Amino acid sequence: MVESGYKIGVLGLGYVGLPIALVMNKKYPVRGYDTNSDKVSSLNNGIDPSNEIEDAILSASTIEFYDEIKELKDCNIYIVAVPTPVDRYKTPNLDYLTLACELLTEVISKNDLIIFESTVYPGCTEEVCVPIIESKTGLKLNDGFRVGYSPERIVPGVDSRQIENVIKVVSGSDDISLKLVSSLYASVIPAGVYEAESIKIAEAAKIVENTQRNVNIALMNELSMIFDKLNIDTSKVLQTAGTKWNFHSYHPGLVGGHCIDVDPYYLTYKAESVGYYPEIILASKKINSKIPVFIAKKIIESLLEKGKTLAQCKVLIKGITFKENVADHRNSKVVDLYMELQTYNLKVDITDPLANASEIKGTYDIDLMKHPLEKYDAMILAVPHKVYLEEGWTQWQEILKDDAIIFDVKSQFAEVELPAGIKRLSL
Repeated sequence: MVESGYKIGVLGLGYVGLPIALVMNKKYPVRGYDTNSDKVSSLNNGIDPSNEIEDAILSASTIEFYDEIKELKDCNIYIVAVPTPVDRYKTPNLDYLTLACELLTEVISKNDLIIFESTVYPGCTEEVCVPIIESKTGLKLNDGFRVGYSPERIVPGVDSRQIENVIKVVSGSDDISLKLVSSLYASVIPAGVYEAESIKIAEAAKIVENTQRNVNIALMNELSMIFDKLNIDTSKVLQTAGTKWNFHSYHPGLVGGHCIDVDPYYLTYKAESVGYYPEIILASKKINSKIPVFIAKKIIESLLEKGKTLAQCKVLIKGITFKENVADHRNSKVVDLYMELQTYNLKVDITDPLANASEIKGTYDIDLMKHPLEKYDAMILAVPHKVYLEEGWTQWQEILKDDAIIFDVKSQFAEVELPAGIKRLSL
């Protein structure tokens, strides 16, 4: 294949697949496929259901979106960007990935290139995906078809960390595959590419990136719980420690989402399958899972200290998505916080201008409140969306009682002077 003849098919049109399709479409013809017919219809009308891509950018593209896999048969490069979650036992759920492989067998031809972007454990591409394709097509790896792996590194909500601005790790099943994958991404990503020595190394690198963040945030969360008992302001401690040249900046918080909260389990699963019990990684997951309960407990303690009757208290949570400035609510730990507060018979409301209210209702049976009007006994700034930071204290004061509690999870308003009756809490 030569670049002028590339025809790209993207399987999975979510937070990863759609940006890939758009960046590839700047140079190549692209067809996108998704099993969700409503999403496909919306994309064809120039609207991204996830609200990550501006309508004008989507409308300006020439991508053709389909919910029938046969429409991708004319492509010769396929990029798989489907979800890879975990099940309730924290074991990798590869259903979406294996389905994508089976669908590919209906459309690929000899000499086609398949690139996987979905996060997996080291070895998954060659041990799970390739055998499905070989068995159902009769084609052989590196002879009948070629495979590459290039993990996504997009940071939702951060413009400087979108696909074109981040070095792309690429790998291939042989030297020819590697060069094809490398040249493809290098042609559309100004930040450039890094050629990993093998697919397994590229798979492992992706897992390590998010596992490292999970472990480091867990350390901050544990420090926060320790310093709480010592009556020390964690944010001030970290600010002071940060004056040393080699101190790495991490902060406590709710750890959710589809990457940091999920990816470590892919590594622990693989580690245990080869007889190694990963203590630090699993301990970090356990620590991070305690934070919603910790926040709820601090709220309850503070309300009781003020002599309030819990059944008569109202709490407002600002933000339900898994991180600031995104609409994605997958694995949001704010939901865990909400559920924990409910056990104390409190009246709890949640507001989030970025989240899709119908999705939240359908997924969690939680009704988002558009315009809080009541006087609340406590408010939790769980997700510091830009819109919340722009509102600031003056607008919040209107919906809070004079003796209210504010739990500023990420210490966004640590320097703001609050009225004497307001109690400030943070991690």
